[in-house]
Amino acid sequence: MPKPTKGPRLGGGPAHERLMLANLAAALFTHKSIKTTETKAKRLRPVAERLITFAKRGDLHARRRVMRVIGDTTVVHELFTEIAPLVAERDGGYTRITKLGFRKGDNASMVQIELVLEPVTPKVKKSKTTAAAAPVAEAPVEETDVAADEAATEEAPVEAPEAEAVEADAEAVEVEKADDK
Repeated sequence: MPKPTKGPRLGGGPAHERLMLANLAAALFTHKSIKTTETKAKRLRPVAERLITFAKRGDLHARRRVMRVIGDTTVVHELFTEIAPLVAERDGGYTRITKLGFRKGDNASMVQIELVLEPVTPKVKKSKTTAAAAPVAEAPVEETDVAADEAATEEAPVEAPEAEAVEADAEAVEVEKADDK
């Protein structure tokens, strides 16, 4: 057998590595989480994420591309019908690797690789225009008679939508200041 040209293989030749990664991916899709060595998990991650990307496309060609790697039709069906809809909103990072410690026999670093199936929470983007406009909107409020304020609130219980927006902007600025500290 010729020596590999691009680094060491897992266990044997390139064909053995390809089959081992396909079996690991099938086990990952079946059980949603597997325990393996760190090296195998790091080699499995790009393979599994590529297969999930194909499953998100969902067309016949993508299904056949996945069938080239994973020969089990039940696993491919589960990938396309159950896993792909759960990660449809996610742009990438479908797997998570968590270190578990070392194996007792040979002291190999063991990890747990699992599918990230939680729904995506969009990050709030900070815009410069909101931060710059908020201090301008926070004009100093003049002190008025308390009785006059109560009478005004009894007459007009509905606040203007502009006042709510100003209050929301003020709260956002306070949160950003607290985050900066």
